[in-house]
Amino acid sequence: MIKRIAQTAGFAGLIAAVVLTLLQSLWVTPLILQAETYETAEPAAQVEHVHELEASGAVGAHSHEHDAEAWAPEDGWQRTLSTGGSNLVVAVGFALMLAGVFSLRGPSRAWQGLLWGLGGFATFTLAPSIGLPPELPGTAAADLAQRQVWWIGTAASTAVGLALIAFGRHWILRVAGLALLLIPHVVGAPQPEVHSSLAPQALTHEFIAASLITNALFWVALGWAAAWLYQRHTQA
Repeated sequence: MIKRIAQTAGFAGLIAAVVLTLLQSLWVTPLILQAETYETAEPAAQVEHVHELEASGAVGAHSHEHDAEAWAPEDGWQRTLSTGGSNLVVAVGFALMLAGVFSLRGPSRAWQGLLWGLGGFATFTLAPSIGLPPELPGTAAADLAQRQVWWIGTAASTAVGLALIAFGRHWILRVAGLALLLIPHVVGAPQPEVHSSLAPQALTHEFIAASLITNALFWVALGWAAAWLYQRHTQA
């Protein structure tokens, strides 16, 4: 069984990671690169203003020392490989979760994996995005620790709520499941004191749509591939 779960997770994760990386390269990454131009334009304008003050004598001349910047992949193949590697690790992790669930309640048809995939999308992407939508570079955000706590709580609450609604045999369990879906959003996600973004609003909206759609397709591919491969290994 462990071998079946590992093989299913490995191949399903690879398929889904390729799908996600391709979609991100074609749609999501160009939007991020476009937003980064707005983010870098602000510091550049400030540096130019300082240089003008120095030239006029308003600021004393001094030597500039640049702090060493942390390494980041360059645009092109480095960024694509870095993104693809991260996607592969995440996809295999989620596939292990699905394959583990399949060992307890295996799908009888491959298409049922689509439903599990949509459940994963609702749990890990859609529900958290209601309170904390995907953010472009240069967007104001609340404290990171608070956002992480709310994200984890929302994902856990959504997972349990969907399970109770789907598999609960009594109406009380299903009502409890619905309540669990709503509680994180009634509490509300942590928000910044001032909502601001350097990127235009239209670009922000397109990025949110692109992120949600690409993640939905990723989860659909992951769910279907995991169910199909699990069935094949079971029948072998």
